[in-house]
Amino acid sequence: MPTSPAQAPTVPAHVLPHRTPAQLLAVAREGLAEAARTRPDGLRYAAAHLAALRAAAAVLAARARPAPTRRNRITSVWVLLATVAPELDEWAAYFAAGAGKRAAAEAGIPRVVTAREADDLLRAAEQFVTVVETALGRPHQPALDGLPRPLHLGGSDTAPRSGSAAAPRPGSAAAPRPGAAAA
Repeated sequence: MPTSPAQAPTVPAHVLPHRTPAQLLAVAREGLAEAARTRPDGLRYAAAHLAALRAAAAVLAARARPAPTRRNRITSVWVLLATVAPELDEWAAYFAAGAGKRAAAEAGIPRVVTAREADDLLRAAEQFVTVVETALGRPHQPALDGLPRPLHLGGSDTAPRSGSAAAPRPGSAAAPRPGAAAA
């Protein structure tokens, strides 16, 4: 991974997102939740794919620097992702392969995806968003007991510093597991 802006891969300036990585990851998580609530298979597939696109855009926003170029060709975010983050090239290839189905589903073409395909893509998108969050140092903290987690999109969305009082993270040794008997 590049350590300075001078080493960051360049991408055409017009394709860089206008949101911060934190904002894009928050929107990706919202998209996953929307996909999970959506019943029509094609719409569930499309929503999951769009969530993955937003996570890929977060990587571009975090790691790439703009390069002035002419707008003479269309470049897929998945191609750019493989260039900017080679460790994610298999994910990029996977989601690039599903872009046509997403477009067809968004266009309302019936039975373009099956329930299984939609569910598989949703699971893959959830995994991909988690991988991106981890790669960018922004691990997801799920809401507890169905309560929404406050969304901080500015610079104050960092985790508490060690030594500060914070509730244990779900799944950690200090956090009770759902359904576990209290000691």
